Amino acid sequence: MGKLFGTDGIRGVVNAGLDATLAYQVGLAAAVVMAKETGKSRPQVAIGKDTRISSDLLESALIAGLCSAGADVLHLGVVPTPAVAFLTVEMGADAGIVISASHNPFEHNGIKIFNSQGYKLRDALEGEIEEIILSGQLPALKTHGDLGRVIHKDEEETRAYIDHLLSTVDTDFAGMRIVVDCANGAASATAPGLFARFPKLHADILHAQPDGININNGCGSTHMEDLKAAVVKGGYDLGLAYDGDADRFLAVDEKGEDIDGDQIMAACARVLQAEGKLNGNAMVGTVMSNMGLHIFAKENGMELHCTPVGDRNVLEKMLEHDFVIGGEQSGHTIFRAYATTGDGELTSLQFLQVLHRSGKKASELVADCRRYPQVLINLPVESKEKKEEIMAAQALKDAVQAKEAALQGTGRILVRPSGTEALIRVMVEAQTEEAARACAEELVDVIKIL
Repeated sequence: MGKLFGTDGIRGVVNAGLDATLAYQVGLAAAVVMAKETGKSRPQVAIGKDTRISSDLLESALIAGLCSAGADVLHLGVVPTPAVAFLTVEMGADAGIVISASHNPFEHNGIKIFNSQGYKLRDALEGEIEEIILSGQLPALKTHGDLGRVIHKDEEETRAYIDHLLSTVDTDFAGMRIVVDCANGAASATAPGLFARFPKLHADILHAQPDGININNGCGSTHMEDLKAAVVKGGYDLGLAYDGDADRFLAVDEKGEDIDGDQIMAACARVLQAEGKLNGNAMVGTVMSNMGLHIFAKENGMELHCTPVGDRNVLEKMLEHDFVIGGEQSGHTIFRAYATTGDGELTSLQFLQVLHRSGKKASELVADCRRYPQVLINLPVESKEKKEEIMAAQALKDAVQAKEAALQGTGRILVRPSGTEALIRVMVEAQTEEAARACAEELVDVIKIL
Protein backbone atom coordinates (compact mmCIF):
# COMPACT_ATOMS: atom_id res chain seq x y z
CA MET A 1 0.00 0.00 0.00
CA GLY A 2 1.03 3.64 -0.34
CA LYS A 3 2.18 6.08 2.28
CA LEU A 4 -1.25 7.62 2.91
CA PHE A 5 -3.86 4.98 2.09
CA GLY A 6 -3.97 1.88 4.25
CA THR A 7 -6.23 -1.15 4.06
CA ASP A 8 -9.28 0.98 4.83
CA GLY A 9 -8.48 4.42 3.49
CA ILE A 10 -6.52 7.12 5.31
CA ARG A 11 -6.58 6.84 9.11
CA GLY A 12 -5.02 8.77 11.94
CA VAL A 13 -5.44 10.87 15.07
CA VAL A 14 -6.81 14.22 13.97
CA ASN A 15 -4.23 17.02 14.05
CA ALA A 16 -1.56 14.45 14.87
CA GLY A 17 -1.14 12.90 11.43
CA LEU A 18 -4.51 13.56 9.82
CA ASP A 19 -5.36 17.26 9.62
CA ALA A 20 -7.28 19.83 7.61
CA THR A 21 -4.36 20.46 5.27
CA LEU A 22 -4.17 16.82 4.30
CA ALA A 23 -7.96 16.58 3.95
CA TYR A 24 -7.97 19.65 1.68
CA GLN A 25 -5.24 18.07 -0.46
CA VAL A 26 -7.15 14.78 -0.64
CA GLY A 27 -10.25 16.64 -1.82
CA LEU A 28 -8.27 18.58 -4.41
CA ALA A 29 -6.44 15.51 -5.71
CA ALA A 30 -9.57 13.31 -5.67
CA ALA A 31 -11.45 15.86 -7.79
CA VAL A 32 -8.62 15.93 -10.34
CA VAL A 33 -8.41 12.13 -10.50
CA MET A 34 -12.20 11.75 -10.77
CA ALA A 35 -12.33 14.34 -13.58
CA LYS A 36 -9.68 12.40 -15.45
CA GLU A 37 -11.33 9.05 -14.78
CA THR A 38 -14.83 10.16 -15.84
CA GLY A 39 -13.95 12.69 -18.51
CA LYS A 40 -16.18 15.21 -16.74
CA SER A 41 -15.04 18.74 -16.01
CA ARG A 42 -17.35 18.85 -12.97
CA PRO A 43 -17.45 15.45 -11.27
CA GLN A 44 -19.97 14.98 -8.46
CA VAL A 45 -18.79 13.61 -5.12
CA ALA A 46 -21.09 12.56 -2.26
CA ILE A 47 -19.78 13.10 1.28
CA GLY A 48 -21.04 11.57 4.52
CA LYS A 49 -19.57 11.45 8.01
CA ASP A 50 -19.94 9.92 11.45
CA THR A 51 -20.46 11.79 14.72
CA ARG A 52 -16.84 12.43 15.81
CA ILE A 53 -16.00 15.94 16.91
CA SER A 54 -13.36 16.08 14.16
CA SER A 55 -15.68 15.03 11.33
CA ASP A 56 -16.92 18.58 10.73
CA LEU A 57 -13.35 19.85 10.49
CA LEU A 58 -12.32 17.21 7.96
CA GLU A 59 -15.56 17.53 6.01
CA SER A 60 -15.07 21.30 5.59
CA ALA A 61 -11.50 20.82 4.39
CA LEU A 62 -12.45 18.07 1.96
CA ILE A 63 -15.28 20.16 0.54
CA ALA A 64 -12.93 23.13 0.13
CA GLY A 65 -10.48 20.96 -1.81
CA LEU A 66 -13.14 19.38 -4.00
CA CYS A 67 -14.83 22.68 -4.86
CA SER A 68 -11.47 24.37 -5.47
CA ALA A 69 -10.77 21.77 -8.15
CA GLY A 70 -14.21 22.21 -9.72
CA ALA A 71 -16.08 19.23 -8.28
CA ASP A 72 -19.65 19.54 -7.03
CA VAL A 73 -20.34 18.10 -3.58
CA LEU A 74 -23.52 16.24 -2.58
CA HIS A 75 -23.67 16.84 1.17
CA LEU A 76 -25.19 13.89 3.07
CA GLY A 77 -24.40 14.86 6.66
CA VAL A 78 -24.23 12.17 9.35
CA VAL A 79 -25.02 8.80 7.76
CA PRO A 80 -23.60 5.26 8.00
CA THR A 81 -20.70 4.31 5.74
CA PRO A 82 -22.88 1.86 3.73
CA ALA A 83 -25.40 4.65 3.17
CA VAL A 84 -22.72 6.66 1.38
CA ALA A 85 -21.90 3.67 -0.82
CA PHE A 86 -25.58 3.13 -1.65
CA LEU A 87 -26.40 6.80 -2.19
CA THR A 88 -23.36 7.36 -4.40
CA VAL A 89 -24.90 4.89 -6.83
CA GLU A 90 -28.48 6.01 -6.24
CA MET A 91 -27.69 9.66 -6.98
CA GLY A 92 -25.41 8.92 -9.93
CA ALA A 93 -22.39 10.50 -8.25
CA ASP A 94 -18.90 9.86 -9.61
CA ALA A 95 -17.49 9.02 -6.17
CA GLY A 96 -18.41 8.92 -2.50
CA ILE A 97 -16.30 9.91 0.48
CA VAL A 98 -16.83 8.78 4.07
CA ILE A 99 -15.28 10.57 7.03
CA SER A 100 -15.06 7.95 9.78
CA ALA A 101 -12.71 5.77 11.77
CA SER A 102 -15.35 3.10 12.25
CA HIS A 103 -14.99 1.32 15.62
CA ASN A 104 -11.92 3.29 16.78
CA PRO A 105 -11.94 5.87 19.63
CA PHE A 106 -13.21 9.38 18.96
CA GLU A 107 -9.79 11.03 18.56
CA HIS A 108 -9.17 8.91 15.47
CA ASN A 109 -10.77 9.63 12.12
CA GLY A 110 -10.40 8.58 8.52
CA ILE A 111 -11.15 9.25 4.88
CA LYS A 112 -12.45 6.44 2.67
CA ILE A 113 -13.43 6.79 -0.98
CA PHE A 114 -15.97 4.79 -2.98
CA ASN A 115 -16.21 4.71 -6.76
CA SER A 116 -19.38 5.37 -8.74
CA GLN A 117 -20.48 1.72 -8.34
CA GLY A 118 -20.31 1.95 -4.55
CA TYR A 119 -17.15 -0.15 -4.21
CA LYS A 120 -14.02 0.97 -2.43
CA LEU A 121 -11.75 2.88 -4.77
CA ARG A 122 -9.25 0.62 -6.50
CA ASP A 123 -5.59 0.79 -5.52
CA ALA A 124 -4.47 2.40 -8.78
CA LEU A 125 -6.72 5.43 -8.29
CA GLU A 126 -5.75 5.74 -4.64
CA GLY A 127 -2.16 5.71 -5.90
CA GLU A 128 -2.86 8.57 -8.29
CA ILE A 129 -4.40 10.66 -5.52
CA GLU A 130 -1.46 9.87 -3.29
CA GLU A 131 1.07 10.75 -5.97
CA ILE A 132 -0.47 14.20 -6.51
CA ILE A 133 -0.35 14.94 -2.78
CA LEU A 134 3.12 13.57 -2.05
CA SER A 135 4.69 15.18 -5.11
CA GLY A 136 3.99 18.60 -3.66
CA GLN A 137 2.84 19.72 -7.10
CA LEU A 138 -0.81 20.39 -6.41
CA PRO A 139 -2.99 21.18 -9.44
CA ALA A 140 -4.05 24.69 -10.37
CA LEU A 141 -7.20 25.93 -8.66
CA LYS A 142 -10.38 26.70 -10.55
CA THR A 143 -11.72 30.25 -10.63
CA HIS A 144 -14.86 32.15 -11.60
CA GLY A 145 -17.75 29.94 -12.68
CA ASP A 146 -15.62 26.78 -12.69
CA LEU A 147 -15.65 26.48 -8.90
CA GLY A 148 -17.63 23.58 -7.47
CA ARG A 149 -20.88 23.93 -5.51
CA VAL A 150 -22.29 22.20 -2.43
CA ILE A 151 -25.76 20.68 -2.76
CA HIS A 152 -27.36 19.70 0.56
CA LYS A 153 -29.13 16.35 0.39
CA ASP A 154 -29.12 15.35 4.06
CA GLU A 155 -32.74 14.65 4.99
CA GLU A 156 -33.91 13.60 1.53
CA GLU A 157 -31.18 11.02 1.04
CA THR A 158 -31.33 9.70 4.60
CA ARG A 159 -34.98 8.85 3.90
CA ALA A 160 -33.97 7.22 0.60
CA TYR A 161 -31.44 5.02 2.41
CA ILE A 162 -34.00 3.96 5.03
CA ASP A 163 -36.48 3.17 2.23
CA HIS A 164 -33.80 0.98 0.63
CA LEU A 165 -33.23 -0.93 3.86
CA LEU A 166 -36.96 -1.50 4.25
CA SER A 167 -37.17 -2.90 0.73
CA THR A 168 -34.81 -5.76 1.62
CA VAL A 169 -37.21 -7.52 4.01
CA ASP A 170 -40.76 -8.80 3.73
CA THR A 171 -42.05 -9.08 7.29
CA ASP A 172 -43.52 -6.82 9.95
CA PHE A 173 -41.65 -8.44 12.89
CA ALA A 174 -44.95 -8.60 14.76
CA GLY A 175 -44.55 -9.56 18.41
CA MET A 176 -40.78 -9.12 18.56
CA ARG A 177 -39.07 -7.01 21.23
CA ILE A 178 -35.57 -5.72 20.54
CA VAL A 179 -33.13 -3.18 21.93
CA VAL A 180 -30.74 -1.35 19.60
CA ASP A 181 -27.32 0.09 20.52
CA CYS A 182 -26.30 2.85 18.07
CA ALA A 183 -22.80 3.35 19.56
CA ASN A 184 -23.45 7.11 19.69
CA GLY A 185 -22.38 6.98 16.07
CA ALA A 186 -23.80 7.23 12.58
CA ALA A 187 -26.63 4.77 13.29
CA SER A 188 -28.04 7.40 15.66
CA ALA A 189 -29.17 9.29 12.55
CA THR A 190 -30.90 6.34 10.89
CA ALA A 191 -31.71 3.40 13.20
CA PRO A 192 -34.44 5.13 15.27
CA GLY A 193 -36.24 6.16 12.09
CA LEU A 194 -35.71 2.76 10.51
CA PHE A 195 -37.23 0.71 13.32
CA ALA A 196 -40.04 3.21 13.81
CA ARG A 197 -41.25 2.13 10.36
CA PHE A 198 -42.24 -1.27 11.84
CA PRO A 199 -45.23 -0.43 14.07
CA LYS A 200 -45.70 -4.05 15.17
CA LEU A 201 -42.07 -4.31 16.32
CA HIS A 202 -41.18 -3.03 19.80
CA ALA A 203 -37.73 -1.43 19.53
CA ASP A 204 -35.97 0.52 22.27
CA ILE A 205 -32.88 2.56 21.43
CA LEU A 206 -29.63 2.84 23.41
CA HIS A 207 -26.64 5.17 23.00
CA ALA A 208 -28.09 7.45 20.33
CA GLN A 209 -27.07 10.78 21.87
CA PRO A 210 -23.76 11.61 20.20
CA ASP A 211 -21.79 14.53 21.61
CA GLY A 212 -18.70 14.27 19.41
CA ILE A 213 -16.55 12.36 21.87
CA ASN A 214 -18.75 9.50 23.10
CA ILE A 215 -18.78 7.49 19.86
CA ASN A 216 -17.89 3.83 20.63
CA ASN A 217 -17.23 4.85 24.25
CA GLY A 218 -18.42 1.94 26.38
CA CYS A 219 -21.10 1.12 23.82
CA GLY A 220 -21.72 -0.35 20.39
CA SER A 221 -20.39 -3.56 18.90
CA THR A 222 -17.00 -3.23 20.63
CA HIS A 223 -18.44 -2.72 24.13
CA MET A 224 -21.64 -4.73 24.51
CA GLU A 225 -21.93 -4.88 28.30
CA ASP A 226 -24.74 -2.29 28.51
CA LEU A 227 -26.64 -4.03 25.73
CA LYS A 228 -26.35 -7.45 27.38
CA ALA A 229 -27.61 -6.10 30.68
CA ALA A 230 -30.53 -4.34 28.98
CA VAL A 231 -31.56 -7.46 27.05
CA VAL A 232 -31.64 -9.65 30.14
CA LYS A 233 -33.26 -7.07 32.42
CA GLY A 234 -35.93 -6.14 29.87
CA GLY A 235 -36.64 -9.66 28.61
CA TYR A 236 -35.95 -8.73 24.98
CA ASP A 237 -35.81 -11.25 22.14
CA LEU A 238 -32.60 -9.77 20.73
CA GLY A 239 -30.08 -7.00 21.20
CA LEU A 240 -28.60 -5.27 18.16
CA ALA A 241 -25.22 -3.51 18.24
CA TYR A 242 -23.63 -1.34 15.56
CA ASP A 243 -20.19 0.25 15.47
CA GLY A 244 -19.41 3.94 14.98
CA ASP A 245 -20.10 4.05 11.24
CA ALA A 246 -22.71 1.27 11.29
CA ASP A 247 -21.02 -1.02 8.79
CA ARG A 248 -20.84 -3.74 11.46
CA PHE A 249 -23.59 -5.57 13.31
CA LEU A 250 -23.32 -7.98 16.22
CA ALA A 251 -26.13 -9.33 18.37
CA VAL A 252 -27.01 -10.48 21.87
CA ASP A 253 -29.40 -13.39 22.38
CA GLU A 254 -32.23 -13.51 24.90
CA LYS A 255 -29.85 -14.90 27.53
CA GLY A 256 -27.42 -12.01 27.15
CA GLU A 257 -24.88 -14.08 25.20
CA ASP A 258 -22.89 -12.86 22.19
CA ILE A 259 -23.90 -13.72 18.64
CA ASP A 260 -20.93 -12.97 16.42
CA GLY A 261 -20.58 -12.29 12.70
CA ASP A 262 -19.84 -15.93 11.90
CA GLN A 263 -23.09 -17.07 13.52
CA ILE A 264 -25.11 -14.30 11.89
CA MET A 265 -23.76 -15.25 8.48
CA ALA A 266 -24.34 -18.97 9.11
CA ALA A 267 -28.00 -18.43 10.01
CA CYS A 268 -28.62 -16.27 6.95
CA ALA A 269 -26.67 -18.56 4.60
CA ARG A 270 -28.73 -21.57 5.68
CA VAL A 271 -31.93 -19.77 4.66
CA LEU A 272 -30.40 -18.70 1.34
CA GLN A 273 -29.40 -22.32 0.76
CA ALA A 274 -32.93 -23.56 1.50
CA GLU A 275 -34.33 -20.99 -0.95
CA GLY A 276 -31.87 -22.01 -3.68
CA LYS A 277 -30.18 -18.60 -3.59
CA LEU A 278 -26.79 -19.56 -2.18
CA ASN A 279 -24.67 -19.33 -5.34
CA GLY A 280 -21.99 -21.99 -5.49
CA ASN A 281 -23.41 -23.36 -2.24
CA ALA A 282 -20.75 -21.20 -0.64
CA MET A 283 -20.06 -18.30 1.66
CA VAL A 284 -16.92 -16.24 2.18
CA GLY A 285 -15.18 -15.74 5.52
CA THR A 286 -11.69 -14.72 6.57
CA VAL A 287 -8.73 -16.30 8.29
CA MET A 288 -10.31 -15.07 11.56
CA SER A 289 -13.49 -17.10 11.01
CA ASN A 290 -14.02 -19.40 13.97
CA MET A 291 -13.52 -23.14 13.67
CA GLY A 292 -17.21 -23.42 14.44
CA LEU A 293 -18.11 -21.78 11.12
CA HIS A 294 -15.87 -24.22 9.25
CA ILE A 295 -17.60 -27.14 10.95
CA PHE A 296 -21.06 -25.63 10.35
CA ALA A 297 -20.31 -25.24 6.63
CA LYS A 298 -19.12 -28.83 6.33
CA GLU A 299 -22.12 -30.23 8.20
CA ASN A 300 -24.52 -28.26 6.00
CA GLY A 301 -22.90 -29.12 2.68
CA MET A 302 -21.51 -25.64 2.12
CA GLU A 303 -18.12 -24.40 0.98
CA LEU A 304 -16.39 -21.79 3.15
CA HIS A 305 -13.84 -19.70 1.28
CA CYS A 306 -11.48 -17.74 3.53
CA THR A 307 -9.62 -14.56 2.63
CA PRO A 308 -7.19 -12.29 4.50
CA VAL A 309 -8.86 -10.04 7.09
CA GLY A 310 -10.81 -7.11 5.69
CA ASP A 311 -14.23 -6.76 4.09
CA ARG A 312 -12.50 -5.52 0.94
CA ASN A 313 -10.86 -8.94 0.56
CA VAL A 314 -14.15 -10.69 1.28
CA LEU A 315 -15.92 -8.66 -1.40
CA GLU A 316 -13.21 -9.34 -3.98
CA LYS A 317 -13.64 -13.08 -3.48
CA MET A 318 -17.43 -12.74 -3.70
CA LEU A 319 -17.21 -10.80 -6.96
CA GLU A 320 -14.67 -13.22 -8.40
CA HIS A 321 -16.97 -16.22 -7.93
CA ASP A 322 -20.40 -14.55 -7.89
CA PHE A 323 -21.00 -15.54 -4.26
CA VAL A 324 -23.91 -13.79 -2.56
CA ILE A 325 -22.92 -13.69 1.11
CA GLY A 326 -19.67 -13.14 2.94
CA GLY A 327 -18.41 -11.54 6.08
CA GLU A 328 -16.16 -11.30 9.07
CA GLN A 329 -16.48 -12.55 12.62
CA SER A 330 -16.24 -8.92 13.74
CA GLY A 331 -19.62 -8.16 12.19
CA HIS A 332 -19.01 -6.97 8.63
CA THR A 333 -21.50 -8.94 6.54
CA ILE A 334 -22.06 -8.36 2.84
CA PHE A 335 -25.31 -9.27 1.09
CA ARG A 336 -24.49 -8.72 -2.57
CA ALA A 337 -28.15 -8.72 -3.58
CA TYR A 338 -28.60 -5.47 -1.67
CA ALA A 339 -25.25 -3.80 -0.99
CA THR A 340 -21.71 -3.26 -2.23
CA THR A 341 -20.16 -3.19 1.23
CA GLY A 342 -20.82 -4.36 4.78
CA ASP A 343 -24.00 -2.80 6.15
CA GLY A 344 -24.85 -3.22 9.82
CA GLU A 345 -28.46 -2.09 9.67
CA LEU A 346 -29.21 -4.12 6.54
CA THR A 347 -27.64 -7.22 8.10
CA SER A 348 -29.62 -6.75 11.31
CA LEU A 349 -32.86 -6.68 9.30
CA GLN A 350 -31.87 -9.87 7.45
CA PHE A 351 -31.03 -11.63 10.70
CA LEU A 352 -34.20 -10.40 12.39
CA GLN A 353 -36.24 -11.71 9.47
CA VAL A 354 -34.58 -15.13 9.71
CA LEU A 355 -35.22 -15.17 13.47
CA HIS A 356 -38.83 -14.03 13.16
CA ARG A 357 -39.69 -16.62 10.53
CA SER A 358 -37.93 -19.44 12.37
CA GLY A 359 -40.14 -19.19 15.45
CA LYS A 360 -37.05 -19.99 17.53
CA LYS A 361 -35.28 -18.10 20.25
CA ALA A 362 -32.06 -16.42 19.11
CA SER A 363 -29.92 -18.81 21.17
CA GLU A 364 -31.59 -21.78 19.46
CA LEU A 365 -31.22 -20.28 15.98
CA VAL A 366 -27.42 -20.07 16.18
CA ALA A 367 -26.77 -23.09 18.39
CA ASP A 368 -25.49 -25.32 15.58
CA CYS A 369 -22.77 -22.83 14.66
CA ARG A 370 -20.69 -23.38 17.76
CA ARG A 371 -18.16 -20.75 18.82
CA TYR A 372 -14.91 -22.45 19.78
CA PRO A 373 -13.06 -20.62 22.56
CA GLN A 374 -10.98 -17.92 20.92
CA VAL A 375 -8.48 -15.62 22.59
CA LEU A 376 -7.29 -12.50 20.81
CA ILE A 377 -4.48 -10.37 22.25
CA ASN A 378 -3.57 -7.06 20.62
CA LEU A 379 0.05 -6.28 21.43
CA PRO A 380 1.16 -2.67 20.81
CA VAL A 381 4.58 -2.23 19.19
CA GLU A 382 6.63 0.93 18.84
CA SER A 383 6.19 1.52 15.11
CA LYS A 384 4.98 0.10 11.82
CA GLU A 385 8.58 -0.73 10.98
CA LYS A 386 8.93 -2.73 14.19
CA LYS A 387 5.68 -4.50 13.33
CA GLU A 388 7.16 -5.65 10.02
CA GLU A 389 10.42 -6.70 11.69
CA ILE A 390 8.58 -8.85 14.22
CA MET A 391 6.42 -10.54 11.59
CA ALA A 392 9.56 -11.48 9.62
CA ALA A 393 11.39 -12.94 12.63
CA GLN A 394 12.27 -16.62 12.37
CA ALA A 395 11.92 -16.99 16.14
CA LEU A 396 8.25 -16.09 15.88
CA LYS A 397 7.69 -18.52 13.02
CA ASP A 398 9.37 -21.29 15.01
CA ALA A 399 7.28 -20.54 18.11
CA VAL A 400 4.02 -20.62 16.14
CA GLN A 401 4.97 -23.89 14.48
CA ALA A 402 5.77 -25.48 17.86
CA LYS A 403 2.48 -24.34 19.39
CA GLU A 404 0.49 -25.60 16.38
CA ALA A 405 2.11 -29.00 16.81
CA ALA A 406 1.17 -29.01 20.51
CA LEU A 407 -2.49 -28.36 19.66
CA GLN A 408 -2.50 -31.57 17.58
CA GLY A 409 -5.21 -30.40 15.18
CA THR A 410 -7.64 -29.39 17.93
CA GLY A 411 -7.05 -25.66 17.58
CA ARG A 412 -5.77 -22.87 15.39
CA ILE A 413 -3.22 -20.06 15.64
CA LEU A 414 -3.11 -16.83 13.68
CA VAL A 415 -0.52 -14.11 14.25
CA ARG A 416 -0.95 -11.08 12.01
CA PRO A 417 -0.15 -7.37 11.90
CA SER A 418 -2.93 -4.81 12.17
CA GLY A 419 -3.62 -3.11 8.87
CA THR A 420 -4.21 0.31 10.45
CA GLU A 421 -2.38 0.42 13.80
CA ALA A 422 1.03 -0.41 15.30
CA LEU A 423 -0.25 -3.70 16.70
CA ILE A 424 0.49 -7.40 16.41
CA ARG A 425 -2.68 -9.46 16.80
CA VAL A 426 -2.31 -12.94 18.30
CA MET A 427 -5.37 -15.18 17.93
CA VAL A 428 -5.61 -18.73 19.28
CA GLU A 429 -8.56 -21.13 19.15
CA ALA A 430 -8.63 -24.30 21.22
CA GLN A 431 -11.06 -26.70 22.82
CA THR A 432 -10.95 -24.75 26.09
CA GLU A 433 -10.45 -21.06 26.80
CA GLU A 434 -7.71 -21.89 29.28
CA ALA A 435 -5.68 -23.71 26.64
CA ALA A 436 -6.22 -20.94 24.11
CA ARG A 437 -5.21 -18.19 26.56
CA ALA A 438 -2.10 -20.01 27.73
CA CYS A 439 -0.95 -20.53 24.16
CA ALA A 440 -1.66 -16.90 23.19
CA GLU A 441 0.14 -15.48 26.21
CA GLU A 442 3.21 -17.63 25.55
CA LEU A 443 3.35 -16.34 21.97
CA VAL A 444 2.98 -12.76 23.23
CA ASP A 445 5.96 -13.34 25.52
CA VAL A 446 7.98 -14.44 22.50
CA ILE A 447 6.99 -11.32 20.56
CA LYS A 448 7.89 -9.01 23.45
CA ILE A 449 11.54 -9.99 23.35
CA LEU A 450 11.95 -9.71 19.57
